[in-house]
Amino acid sequence: MNYFDTIVVLIVLLFIVVSLYRGIMGPGFTFATGVIVLGLFGILSPREIMAGFANVQIAVILLLLIIGDMIRKTSVVAILFDRMFRKSRSYKGFMWRMTILVGGFSAFLNNTPLVAIMMPYLYRWGKKNNIPVSKLLIPLSYAAILGGCATLIGTSTNLIVNGLVEDQTVFPEFTSLGLFDFSIVGVPMVLIGLIYLVFFAEKLLPVRKDAMEDFTAKSREYMVEVFVRKTSGMIGKSVGEAGLRNLKGLFLAEIIRESEVIRPVSPSTFIMEGDILLFAGDTQTIVEMIDSDSGLQLSQVGMFVKKPHTEVLEIVISHNSTIISKTVRETNFRGKYDAAIIAIHRNGEKISGKIGKVKLNAGDVLLLLVGDDFNNLSSETLDFYLISKIKDFRKLKPYKLVVLLGGTALAILLSALNVISLFMALTILLILVMILKIASPKDVHKSLDLNLGIIIALSLALGIAMVKTGLAHIIADNFIRALEPFGVIGLLAGIFIITNLLASYITNKASVALIFPISITVAYDLGLADPTPFILIVAFAGAANFITPIGYQTNLMVYGPGGYAFKDFFKIGFPLTILYGITTVTILYYYYLA
Repeated sequence: MNYFDTIVVLIVLLFIVVSLYRGIMGPGFTFATGVIVLGLFGILSPREIMAGFANVQIAVILLLLIIGDMIRKTSVVAILFDRMFRKSRSYKGFMWRMTILVGGFSAFLNNTPLVAIMMPYLYRWGKKNNIPVSKLLIPLSYAAILGGCATLIGTSTNLIVNGLVEDQTVFPEFTSLGLFDFSIVGVPMVLIGLIYLVFFAEKLLPVRKDAMEDFTAKSREYMVEVFVRKTSGMIGKSVGEAGLRNLKGLFLAEIIRESEVIRPVSPSTFIMEGDILLFAGDTQTIVEMIDSDSGLQLSQVGMFVKKPHTEVLEIVISHNSTIISKTVRETNFRGKYDAAIIAIHRNGEKISGKIGKVKLNAGDVLLLLVGDDFNNLSSETLDFYLISKIKDFRKLKPYKLVVLLGGTALAILLSALNVISLFMALTILLILVMILKIASPKDVHKSLDLNLGIIIALSLALGIAMVKTGLAHIIADNFIRALEPFGVIGLLAGIFIITNLLASYITNKASVALIFPISITVAYDLGLADPTPFILIVAFAGAANFITPIGYQTNLMVYGPGGYAFKDFFKIGFPLTILYGITTVTILYYYYLA
């Protein structure tokens, strides 16, 4: 054994841990620096450094991110959530629905885009029911993490561990983990974790003012016009019964009924078919009404909702515009620009009456719903200036939706049945998606997390160095001696604690890369024929990251928007981590080793 090489690897490991914890350099650059140093000292050959980039699991992770992003853009999952949550009024009732649904989806879909889809609905439901969003966002992240731990493809951490398994040489006959090898611990822990969140989250989480609330309070107030469709469930109900007086972000200013104008609107006023309702509202709430099936429809939208691709833009009318003093209807935005004016903001001035009859002034800010031809048709106009893009809507034809959703489900199923590898199934699906023009090849790179791929590939090289120099054996030997009095259970518990702590502060991907070689070497030194429990303990400890916001990407996603403090994650996450550790160690021991 070359002790100099071992010391160099140890120094590199310490550098990586400190750099990731202190944020000295980005994760990708940190790993690259460490691995290059190992290459300069001859510890790793160029082939060994680059070996990780040929790992199939990295490609699977990136393919899942691409396809998951395509599914998110269809709004199908979002519509499903909307329908499931609309009838929830109590906190616990909503939590049951939300955690079960998110946990279930996370087992088979990448949980990062899933959390991104869910966050707007939690905001809306929380505002509508006067529940702080700080009581909802951490449970959302934790439910996604819990569900993701239940299958091989549920979280990138499990896929990374499987990549490490495929590259390890300690147990050459052990080549891969199965799709449901994680379920023996993952499924019971989903149930335990969800029960914990439903009954304890409200007590342990703080009441915090969120970032979105500050934004909404400062956003422009628009006048928007909607009409009551004949299929609306609000017909025959009073304004109070229909819940129109308690809409967060919207104020019902007046009702136009044929030639009658009802202003101010009383809570006892009944809603009739064809009524035109004028609301004063903020940007986000108005945008949500476009895709809503509440029985209210934006008057100016018309057939725009049927277009396969639309965007909501914010524009301001210029001072030399030719549309000044013209009514909205006279501007003919639909014919000239492939756009519909859906709301108007006039700073410090209230607007009354139908939007189509409002005369426009210089400086008016308009919300537009635009089609694909808007950019070309408006490129040379001086009538208005674009302020910002608010939202993008994409609708797929039914058969394309079936191909995307059904193809994803079929790829997972065939992989689970060992008919075809997940990599090949997802690759074929991606090619089919491109041929059918469900997504554009030029947009695919936007869904790729190349930094993630680099980190995983270089962490695999680091694992090779730890085994090659004997450092993994040295740590494993000392680890066994320290925990030998506590038996195999003590060893499993110790690996869980070390991996989880590292994951909490230097990211889960880095922690499993560092601890996996040690754990599998411990299994070898104990003379085990099957290293599965010592592989799975690393995966669960790395993925079950609840005590800090920085250890897992979904925790980071909700950290700022929920207005959380660092300690909030520890307060609710530490008991859940203890539960997870005890359950994991107990099940793995009695299922594999007892």
